[in-house]
Amino acid sequence: MVSNRCKLAVKEELKKLGLHFILVDLGEAEVMETLTMEQRELLKTALLTSGLELMDDKRAVLIEKIKNAIVEMVHYTDELIKVNFSDYLSEKLHYDYTYMANLFSEVQGTTIEQFIISHKIERIKELIIYDEMNITEIAYKMNYSSVAHLSNQFKKMTGLTPTHFKQLKTKRRSPIEDIGNLND
Repeated sequence: MVSNRCKLAVKEELKKLGLHFILVDLGEAEVMETLTMEQRELLKTALLTSGLELMDDKRAVLIEKIKNAIVEMVHYTDELIKVNFSDYLSEKLHYDYTYMANLFSEVQGTTIEQFIISHKIERIKELIIYDEMNITEIAYKMNYSSVAHLSNQFKKMTGLTPTHFKQLKTKRRSPIEDIGNLND
């Protein structure tokens, strides 16, 4: 679950099954009831029709939590991204960063760093499209050491300079849930 639309879909499916949720957040849902095997299967099937997956595997759950923490930090916070992502993830998820990084790479086929960069580039595209900040302000907001660093990384990932991207008639953006997923 990496978007508000996903959260709404999960809430709706839980309601349909007569389940009362305590929490539905990015990547997790907590219900008051203990699910029967039948309810679990019904929920799993209903979520699949919405393009979502019910996960029991602790490793898969941790991967989703890592992805959701990154998405939340890059896309849904208006604070300046001035923290080291490895420290942020370790603190937020209470796991050793090296363990998370190795697990993520093994399961996802990409590194946490590449996943973060993919999301930062997508957020930069969004900020360019909004046209409320100049590239220097965007570089500062996204915690790049310089405009040149942002521009080089942007070009490496998109094939375009930020200026050329801004001039495009059709802005090419990706849904958040599709960014950085090699397995899809």
